[in-house]
Amino acid sequence: MSAAPAGPRRPVPAGSGIFLREFLRDPVATASCVPSSRALATAALTALPLEGDPLVVELGPGTGAFTDVLAERLGGRGRHLAVELNPRLARLLERRHPGLDVAVAPAADLPALLAERGLGPVDVVVSGLPWAAHPPTSPSLVDVVAGTLTDDGAFAQFGYVWTRRAAPARRLRRHLDAAFHDVVTSPPVLANVPPAFVYTARRPRRG
Repeated sequence: MSAAPAGPRRPVPAGSGIFLREFLRDPVATASCVPSSRALATAALTALPLEGDPLVVELGPGTGAFTDVLAERLGGRGRHLAVELNPRLARLLERRHPGLDVAVAPAADLPALLAERGLGPVDVVVSGLPWAAHPPTSPSLVDVVAGTLTDDGAFAQFGYVWTRRAAPARRLRRHLDAAFHDVVTSPPVLANVPPAFVYTARRPRRG
């Protein structure tokens, strides 16, 4: 009896090998052992303007799963700054995307990084940072990000479905509600491994 044909396989995201190594080095900071999927990147970039020259910031781009889709959609428009704390992942990102402005720095340094480059305010910030990068500090990282955005700017932060009810995720949602007028939660992105969702917060509160 012949074997049944194998079903379609999910594509292996680029950079999976180095991502796994960095996860083993520091699982708290990396949060996942595989890069995000194209499906998750698409869900996280719903706020990206389709026209004009937007200023876009990526926080924690890792091996560049979101960077790839951003580059396609921008098509040379606007300005794209990637902020990556891990120098090994930053070097990989620079090799994969020559000419991309990659800053090796913590996300909390975003206002200073923008000032150094004479940039701002930002149209869209997309974050792949783990919940651990959002400690209960004041001001929160959400406040820092909101302060860099235009009045109608947006902040997209993804997380994994199984962590959504955990205390860090609930705290982040409270920070988003306090810092933005509109916060929308995407449907689960089941094509991602593990399944994920996206918070998209728009229109930062002022004062």
